Amino acid sequence: MTQAHGLPDLLARVLSGRGIRPAEVDAHLNPRLRDLMPDPACLVDMEAAAARLARAVATSETVAIFGDYDVDGAASAALLAAYLRAFGLDVRIHIPDRITEGYGPNAAAVTNLWEAGATLLVCVDCGTSGHAPLEAARALGLDVVVLDHHGAPETLPPAEALVNPNRLDDLSGLGHLCAAGVVFLTLVALNRRLRHDGVANARLPDLTAALDLVALATVADVVPLMGLNRAFVVQGLKVMRGRGRPGLAALLDAAALSEAPEAWHLGYLVGPRINAGGRIGEAGLGARLLTTSDGAEAARIAAELDRLNRERQTIEAEAVAAAEAEMDHALTHDPDRPVLVTASADWHPGVVGLIAARLKERFGRPAFAFAVRPDGTATGSGRSIPGADLGRAVRAAVEAGLALKGGGHAMAAGITLGSSDTSAFSAFLAHDLAEAVREARAVEALLLDGTVSAGGATAEVVRLLQRAGPFGSGAPEPVFALPRHRIVDAGLVGNGHVRARLRSRDGQTVGAICFRAAQGPLGQAILGGIGREFHVAGTLSVDNWRGADRAQVRICDLARIE
Repeated sequence: MTQAHGLPDLLARVLSGRGIRPAEVDAHLNPRLRDLMPDPACLVDMEAAAARLARAVATSETVAIFGDYDVDGAASAALLAAYLRAFGLDVRIHIPDRITEGYGPNAAAVTNLWEAGATLLVCVDCGTSGHAPLEAARALGLDVVVLDHHGAPETLPPAEALVNPNRLDDLSGLGHLCAAGVVFLTLVALNRRLRHDGVANARLPDLTAALDLVALATVADVVPLMGLNRAFVVQGLKVMRGRGRPGLAALLDAAALSEAPEAWHLGYLVGPRINAGGRIGEAGLGARLLTTSDGAEAARIAAELDRLNRERQTIEAEAVAAAEAEMDHALTHDPDRPVLVTASADWHPGVVGLIAARLKERFGRPAFAFAVRPDGTATGSGRSIPGADLGRAVRAAVEAGLALKGGGHAMAAGITLGSSDTSAFSAFLAHDLAEAVREARAVEALLLDGTVSAGGATAEVVRLLQRAGPFGSGAPEPVFALPRHRIVDAGLVGNGHVRARLRSRDGQTVGAICFRAAQGPLGQAILGGIGREFHVAGTLSVDNWRGADRAQVRICDLARIE
């Protein structure tokens, strides 16, 4: 790579470590949509979906969009709504309330949309398992199109078209797309259909302007950043930096982001704020933010989402502390437990997914957290580790009669139990996932891309490494070892983070931070290690302080030097 493409050695090593071959370097560093875009027709039912949507455009139908209450659902709804409204259609978006309605379409909401005049119902980021509500829609005379990406059962619900790369008969190989990616491909197919039909050729919407939403959903839904997804994020970030969407511009301002947004900002700053509405506030806030063209309204919604996110952080911190203490005790007696399951009537249903994520991070195995509701049912969410397919396991539990409903994908799933007693579900998961978890944990290791010293960790080096990005699921950020560095200072900062300063043996220093580590063993080791030498492992980022860029190490592990 260094010889054929003139790449710096460090960048070539990072690319090689991610399986990039010399012939693939240019395509990886400069991913272009035109090179990676598939023919949308390769997805089962895509032609039928495009035809039905084209008919809605041609006849100016009232269209109802039923979304999900997370970032992918909000972005998918906003994508489709903006496209249809460009043709003057009356579009009604419904995002269900997490507590009163739960995930996916429901008969009451479908009926309300029909009574409001809708003749076409489009389910985005949901609907693949919605048999009863979609049968109710058909009985009302509503046509249904589903645009989804979640794992699919063998028997699908009735619909004019059900586009989902993860349905069992779909051979497109696009199962790594999020729902917004599926919606984007649908709009490409719809553009083509409208041109073919001679409808409004001169005013077809510019789909490249919508890539900011696709990028946001792709990162926030933690789908693999490979192939087409990678191009979506690279090109979408370029669009987002133009600040042409009032809602996203307002949210970036609310998050106090003064620099050009990068992929990690979408996952850690933008995504959580949009999700906060669906978790503990008004579920439709995210979709409203992403569809508004009014700057004042965008600023108001962004401020409310920012407030809800701070409230969510407080609720989450208390719940996570209780869950971690419970699991610490449980694993003391059963250290080989493959899946963690915990429940409480004190937890808000909107934060159970976050609790599960923290447990998965802390204990390195799949985890489920449930909020027990007043009616005795339990609403839960799970997060997994690579190699253990949680969505499949949840669908199997539903089919076995252990749950009322549930679904998801390999790394995340949601489920509702008919009882607050989670023991049967926990036992089922332990048996179903035991071998997969054992194999995944057996190969668990911290993979390093190389070594660097405090003096070599510069902003210029970080910018060089960023050429290999964006990083995320399926495209891990480079991790480096800093051998024999002394912790010369450490302390607490922010909401449970640990900051430190590292000094190499030649006297050079670099700042470091360890996120959400204050109460954990890693954070305690840093705080108690002042004056001692360690081998430090971490990723590199740029920290802008008073207008100056400087490198910072995000610590992910330490090794004591005996």
